[in-house]
Amino acid sequence: MDHFDTAQEILDTMLGHLGFAAKVDLDRESGTLNVTCAESKLLIGHNGSRLDEIQYLLNRVLQDRIPEAPKVKVDIESFIASRDYGLIEDAESAAAGVIASGTPAKLEPMNSYQRRLVHHHFADHPEIKTWSPGDSARLKRMTISSKNAPQTSPEG
Repeated sequence: MDHFDTAQEILDTMLGHLGFAAKVDLDRESGTLNVTCAESKLLIGHNGSRLDEIQYLLNRVLQDRIPEAPKVKVDIESFIASRDYGLIEDAESAAAGVIASGTPAKLEPMNSYQRRLVHHHFADHPEIKTWSPGDSARLKRMTISSKNAPQTSPEG
């Protein structure tokens, strides 16, 4: 049994103890456990907050059982996939505005996963660069600017 199988078993047990009849499918390629459940809105929570908590708890239990196991993602009814798609669409729209105007744009506050997703999306973009403030806040506002613009000090 590898770490994916263990994670799948842990999540299935967690959801069962919480009283949810859910089906947990594993996508090994993406490292994601996909949950299907009649009460999906309850599991997702407001803006995915409960889903984030479930994923955090699952990974804590998994790391306790298998310390070297990489983190596993959890998605419920494709909520994360559609949220990520929307996030990239918003960032692309902001980037188009930056290219047209030359003026940097700040995005809505994001957690580290979301910022990594946007940074990675624009990593090889010929005209756009991204940066986040270096403080310790959990949610940060990423800035999108033109690669041709002069470098300025990031603001929180």
